[in-house]
Amino acid sequence: MSAQPLPRGRHAAPREVVVESQRGRMLEAMALAVAEKGYSATAVADVIAGAGVSRKTFYEHFANKEACFLEAYDAGVEVLMATIDDAVAAAPDPLRAVIDGLQAYLDVLAANPAFARTFLIEILAAGPVAIERRAAVHARFAEQIAANHRAAREDMPELSPVPAHRFRACVGATHELVAAHLATEGAETLPTLLDALVDVQLALFR
Repeated sequence: MSAQPLPRGRHAAPREVVVESQRGRMLEAMALAVAEKGYSATAVADVIAGAGVSRKTFYEHFANKEACFLEAYDAGVEVLMATIDDAVAAAPDPLRAVIDGLQAYLDVLAANPAFARTFLIEILAAGPVAIERRAAVHARFAEQIAANHRAAREDMPELSPVPAHRFRACVGATHELVAAHLATEGAETLPTLLDALVDVQLALFR
């Protein structure tokens, strides 16, 4: 997600490209600052310094720190969900989709440690709107697992229906394992959790 400052002068990019680059740099700077300092200790000044923009430019894009943080969170979530969706869609069967979807999830977080900390930990410190966003994301994950289970039942009619609360519980268990690993071991080794997370999800198939 990193963006380099665009050239100026005779070879400067069109204004709309400059605007998008500035916005992207500010989202990236927000994620990096929050990962380093925590949401509460992060200030607009940190984002301005990290993105290389003026305070005026920041407020042309965002009403306040919270608005910038939430957009950074949303942008990262969309990339994460799209990557998982692609992996699941390409899997040859529902059981493989469990493995490939979780692998994609862990790989994205491992490759983007600042977003991983924002996504899993700092979102809890960002206020009630952020908590609502988090709950909505967890609901999307639960529905993704439920859809995969429905597909599996079409191939394996012997599988029993699963009540909705188990899918939400599966998301909660996955989140807890990943967040604990992130806090103690760091993001780069998150893919080592694959077997444990697959075990949690495959419990729904037993």
